[in-house]
Amino acid sequence: MYSKRLVLATVFILFLGISEMCAQYGYGNPYGSRYGRQRSSIPQAQTQPKEEEPPTAAEITESIMPKIKEHIELSAFEEAIVSSVMEKNIQKRMHIQLMEELTPEKKKEAFEKVAKDQDEELKNSLPEEKYLALTELLEKGEKKFQKEKKKGKKKKKNKKDKS
Repeated sequence: MYSKRLVLATVFILFLGISEMCAQYGYGNPYGSRYGRQRSSIPQAQTQPKEEEPPTAAEITESIMPKIKEHIELSAFEEAIVSSVMEKNIQKRMHIQLMEELTPEKKKEAFEKVAKDQDEELKNSLPEEKYLALTELLEKGEKKFQKEKKKGKKKKKNKKDKS
């Protein structure tokens, strides 16, 4: 009787402990598989990075406005006028670029018309001096403005070095 209880207790303990032993031996899988975690033979699909979408007219205007504010002092009203005119005309230019049926000559004419309309709107809504400064800035572009600033800084440094 004593030996039957001992055998039964041993079998019961082994029965309860077998899953723990398999888990230790199988590196984490208590339900078989002696060789640990299996890797799939099917390759995983690589996720492709999203293609960058071209910026919208509003985003382009937002990036241009700080540069304009840096060079020209505009009131809040004038700033709103300039940004709305710029955004509207940038949108027109983007629309013209997307039109495939236009020939290069017609696209050029359309761009010139948009530029002319933009100049007229800015001229009618801004004071003369601010309009001239803005058109000069837009014509020269920021790169030329930066070059002029660098030349001015170099001249100042050269004057300090010579002294």
